[in-house]
Amino acid sequence: MPDLMIFLSKSLLGWLVIQSCLTLIFLWYLRSYKPQSLPDEKLPKTAVILCLRGADPFLHNCLRSLLQQNYPQYDLKLIIDSQEDPALKIASETINELGATNVQINILRAVSYNRSLKCSSLIQAVSDLDNAYPVIAFIDADTVVHPNWLRELVTPLLDDKVGLTTGNRWYVPTGNYWGSLVRYSGNVSTVVQMFLFQIPWGGTLAIKTEVLNRIKLLDKWGEVLTDDMLLHKLIKQQKLQIKFIPSLLMLNQEESSLSNLLESLKRLIISSKLYHPGWLAIISEAYSSIVVPNLVIIIIFYLLLQSQWYAGFLLFSSYISYTIGLVLLMLLMEVSIHHILHNQGKKIPKLSPLIILKMLIAIPFTQWIYGLIIISSFWTSSITWRGITYRIQGRENIRLIEYRPYQWLDQPIDPKASL
Repeated sequence: MPDLMIFLSKSLLGWLVIQSCLTLIFLWYLRSYKPQSLPDEKLPKTAVILCLRGADPFLHNCLRSLLQQNYPQYDLKLIIDSQEDPALKIASETINELGATNVQINILRAVSYNRSLKCSSLIQAVSDLDNAYPVIAFIDADTVVHPNWLRELVTPLLDDKVGLTTGNRWYVPTGNYWGSLVRYSGNVSTVVQMFLFQIPWGGTLAIKTEVLNRIKLLDKWGEVLTDDMLLHKLIKQQKLQIKFIPSLLMLNQEESSLSNLLESLKRLIISSKLYHPGWLAIISEAYSSIVVPNLVIIIIFYLLLQSQWYAGFLLFSSYISYTIGLVLLMLLMEVSIHHILHNQGKKIPKLSPLIILKMLIAIPFTQWIYGLIIISSFWTSSITWRGITYRIQGRENIRLIEYRPYQWLDQPIDPKASL
């Protein structure tokens, strides 16, 4: 037992050191990145594609921000799931309110049963484009952008070595639900991981049209579940760079209950299992960040039951030091990203001592939830995504079980809750 305790203590603190180093590399990149500034005439005409199913809590804000971009030539292309979809009313009202003329609404014409609805919408949107757009940008409905979003997203693509640009989302830890706090806690490490593995995020992404055609992306989308994670391999095969833009860390203030979070995490983990280029590395990371801490908790309880108070206290001290270290890393990330969000004009709630205490509690809670979902992913064969169930039998073996239009009655009761 003493040897096991020493091993676990060293494993905890060693993994904390590794996480600290990786986080500092990410933060160094944030601070050292120097954005380019180009005149309007050098920026290519761009199509911005947004696929909608259901009225996301901040959809009106998302559309307003997209239609007020500081960019010379761009068109917004909306693909809405059906005529009955509540997003159609919000989109039409927002366009009329602003008097926008550079936006087009189309309804999804055909539902394919061997891919996700989002991929069907993306294929239709891209296929309908003419040759006037050298660049195509993609965004999700939960993303509210700042006025320079498109300019900052497209500019690096003028470098011949860059094939794709992307950002990422940043949640707030001040929500009313524990699901929101667990999602925040998990996302802190996910942001760093996606940066290190160069995994694009479909919520803010731009690609050269020529590259999109070269990698035959529409064919790939024709038989998969998710649209963004598989892009890493396709872009790297062309010996092109994937550029993460720090100023495109986008604030997300939606709420999430634990039940909604579990379903979205299940989709994320299964998508990672299918398409993530470093899935084995994720499993290794899960051992260090989930298995070891939980094993430490189990042994602490065992020692206390055996009245081995001193040994239990020593191991508990290691665990608490590890957890406090993770909270400090989260706070360091929070402070650094607050600076970026402040430059975007975003108002971020301040962290109270109560929220910091909740973050301390949320860390083991997050480890348990992620651990259970990763384990269950090895036998899970179906997921539910915005009211649609998909059966998953392989990377390119996706089956949509039954389609039905999204209705107003499907909207969450809480107006800020994620769909």
